[in-house]
Amino acid sequence: MIKGRVRRMAEKDIDMVHEIEILSFSVPWSRESFEYELKNEFAIYYVYEEDGRVWGFAGMHHIVDEGHITNIAVHPQKRGQGIGKLLLSALISYAKENGLVGLTLEVRSKNHVAISLYKSFGFVQEGIRKNYYSNPPDDAIIMWLWL
Repeated sequence: MIKGRVRRMAEKDIDMVHEIEILSFSVPWSRESFEYELKNEFAIYYVYEEDGRVWGFAGMHHIVDEGHITNIAVHPQKRGQGIGKLLLSALISYAKENGLVGLTLEVRSKNHVAISLYKSFGFVQEGIRKNYYSNPPDDAIIMWLWL
């Protein structure tokens, strides 16, 4: 059951966001990457907070009239509860409110849970980047949501 709220990411969230990043990705971003993103005028990041703790985050870059989703992750203890849907909804709402024509992302071809989430929002596969990921090696599926 969702008891928390989605809000814009703040500097105080970086440690918890970085912890989730490490638990979620085989090649995680550094803490400094998130510090940079907060200062990046083109970056939009949201967190899901419940009981004073960040349990998930999502980010994208607003580039001219498109959004490029950089990452979405939920703490392993809270997966499957709809937090990812809330975070993706926040990015889509931002995109619509700011007149973006579409959102794009890359996702590991073997990440069926994420692919299913994106498809449930109307994202479609538009291409493949061969050997895009390492550790473990995998192709990236390029997906788009046209708004």
